[in-house]
Amino acid sequence: MSKTAPHADAIQDGRGRAMLSVDDVAELYLNCSGRHVRRLVDAGRMPKPIRLGSLVRFLRSDIEQWLADGCPNIRNNAKGGKR
Repeated sequence: MSKTAPHADAIQDGRGRAMLSVDDVAELYLNCSGRHVRRLVDAGRMPKPIRLGSLVRFLRSDIEQWLADGCPNIRNNAKGGKR
């Protein structure tokens, strides 16, 4: 399988937007483990996934935009946020 093409079993939401699993994001976009992707999400360093029951999915467009923007931290120093 090509590293640049999404998995054939990638699902779409009701609006036709491609959704990727944690492993898809790790393998196709970040070249890291799924565990590292989860850590990045927990640290607020990448877009939050969408939860579908027990499944965790990312919108492909969110990941591609995040990468195009240079992978900025998603959780900024928001005023009034908990520490």
